[in-house]
Amino acid sequence: MNIVNTEIQSVMIARTCSCKAKIRKVTYAFVDPYYTICLDKRDILQAELDACEKLLKYSRDEIDRYAIEIEIGELKTALDLLS
Repeated sequence: MNIVNTEIQSVMIARTCSCKAKIRKVTYAFVDPYYTICLDKRDILQAELDACEKLLKYSRDEIDRYAIEIEIGELKTALDLLS
């Protein structure tokens, strides 16, 4: 019998990027392109929130942390509005 773990712990990964010195944005990428066709808006927002919280845990730069905290607040607001 072959046992395969098909659940991926994270559907998305989050990264910070910047074009200028102090303007930072959070970008997202799907771990597996398969997930782009089977998620609804709420699932995507939840995956982005999980990815941001994980990124915040490992962030050391204060500018990055500030951008991530703002993004987390916006994602939580968006999730509340969908409920």
